[in-house]
Amino acid sequence: MSTAPKSQVLNLVEMVNYQEGAVVSRQITKEETGNVTLFAFDHEQGLSEHTAPYDALAHVLEGEAEISISGKPFHLKAGDAIVMPANEPHALKAIQKFKMLLTMIRA
Repeated sequence: MSTAPKSQVLNLVEMVNYQEGAVVSRQITKEETGNVTLFAFDHEQGLSEHTAPYDALAHVLEGEAEISISGKPFHLKAGDAIVMPANEPHALKAIQKFKMLLTMIRA
C-alpha cells in the first residue's frame, strides 16, 4: 500500500509541516517489507526512548536534532543520517525545528 504518488518527483521538505508544540508525521510508503515516513519536530519536541525490531535510517532533511542510541548522544544537522540498530534503545529530540525521513526495512 503506497501513500504517496509513484513516478513523481517529491519535495520531501514541503510534504510535512511543523506544528507548534508537536511532532507531525506523514507516511510516504508502507509495505510488508518496510516503510518510509517523514517527520517534522517542533523545537524541543521529540520521541522518548524506545526500541524497534528492525534497523532504521534517520536522515535529517532540515534543522538539527540529537539522536541518542543506547545512551550515546549524536548531534545531526541537515544532510546527516544515522542508522539506529534493531533492538537498541534510541530517542530523538529537536535542538531546533527539524524534519527527517525515517526508513525502516523489515527484511
